Amino acid sequence: MTDEPINLVLARLNRMDDKLDRLLDRVGELTTRMGSLEVLVAHIHSDMAAQSVRIDQLSNRIEKVERRLELRDA
Repeated sequence: MTDEPINLVLARLNRMDDKLDRLLDRVGELTTRMGSLEVLVAHIHSDMAAQSVRIDQLSNRIEKVERRLELRDA
């Protein structure tokens, strides 16, 4: 009779250990995916900054053209 409670506890601990292993695998997978998302967001941020610089340059060029054509006050 004393072996039965011990076996029940061991069975429960084994199930908990299996669940913990699955959880750790899932957390590892999610960590990897989060890292990929962080890299993608960094690339998007970099691309947006580059586009902002290009827009500023175009804006300056348009202002020069407008001044030369006297479409805008100097």
